[in-house]
Amino acid sequence: MRDDSRTQSGLDRRQFLQSALGSAAAGMALQVGAESAMALPAGAQTVLSPDAALNELMAGNERFAANKLSSIEHDLDVLKERTVEKQEPFAALLSCADSRVPVELVFDQTIGHLFVTRVAGNLVTPEIIASLEYGVAVLGVKVVLVMGHSGCGAVKAAMKADPVPGQISALYPHLRRAVEQSGGSLDQAIAGNAKIQAELLRTSSTVIRDAVKAEKLKVAASVYDLASGKVTLV
Repeated sequence: MRDDSRTQSGLDRRQFLQSALGSAAAGMALQVGAESAMALPAGAQTVLSPDAALNELMAGNERFAANKLSSIEHDLDVLKERTVEKQEPFAALLSCADSRVPVELVFDQTIGHLFVTRVAGNLVTPEIIASLEYGVAVLGVKVVLVMGHSGCGAVKAAMKADPVPGQISALYPHLRRAVEQSGGSLDQAIAGNAKIQAELLRTSSTVIRDAVKAEKLKVAASVYDLASGKVTLV
């Protein structure tokens, strides 16, 4: 179910689409009710609380896992035109670079909704912190979600610590703590790493820490299951 803030954002979206597409086309694109509710329009982050933003992500994932995507109903031409001059995502993601984790699809979102950072092992680095600080301080995202995933190759490689070509082994030190706490379980290492990286964001960034303290931002950790398509908070 959507909260009242989504109802207001739906009214804003209706007014925009009616002027851009005509009332007839807007009437076809906009459905009333929880089952057919559209995903957030660009700019909707201004009406969401941190808890509501996280709930929106999880609701979108439920639609994805159930093969009931609503974001595909959006007019992409309208979204692209509306986001040329600015972006107003409601959430930021730190995800693994794995090709099997299509972040926007996983949360049933579209152009302008998510501010996504990706690196193998969903690790917190200075560059990742800088990017997410921009999302928080400039773009006004309401939630930062760190998302690991089942069968993560980076975590698996760190657990084996085998020789690898190039600079791949540079990932290992970032993952060592999660590996050491895993008891040899890959699943526990993946979940532990997501929690560790989320805590690093809360403590290593003054921008993120202050936003969390002021209750303007929530930082959470999660794991995406490749088989089911479901995201679980950890």
